[in-house]
Amino acid sequence: MADEALFLLLHSEMVAGLYRAAEQGEGENGRCITKLENMGFRVGQGLIERFTKDTARFKDELDIMKFICKDFWTTVFKKQIDNLRTNHQGIYVLQDNKFRLLTQMSAGKQYLEHAPKYLAFTCGLIRGGLSNLGIKSIVTAEVSTMPACK
Repeated sequence: MADEALFLLLHSEMVAGLYRAAEQGEGENGRCITKLENMGFRVGQGLIERFTKDTARFKDELDIMKFICKDFWTTVFKKQIDNLRTNHQGIYVLQDNKFRLLTQMSAGKQYLEHAPKYLAFTCGLIRGGLSNLGIKSIVTAEVSTMPACK
């Protein structure tokens, strides 16, 4: 439980620190999301290396996505993805109905515009993990109601 609280606090401070620096003229707001995603990318690469070192090779892309949804997500966020959908043409939609990094925020619609900056690190995390497993990807996040995300 303590490690979860530390992760949530660290993540909040990373986001706040980058945006505070941008407001003081040290960077642009648009670059903050890119920086957060790049941090997540590197962390995702390292985590996947550790998590898969004793795992057999994956058969296909779907097996990799199942691993991301079950094992990877459970280790990082303490729960499995609630829903995985695919169109069988290379597009996957992962849905978390109670995303940990958004549960700290109010569920009001006025906070929806702030959600992307709290999801950028996680998008990078997934992209980095997939990259290390040999899948080049574009990872985007969408929030229509708090604290759920796709």
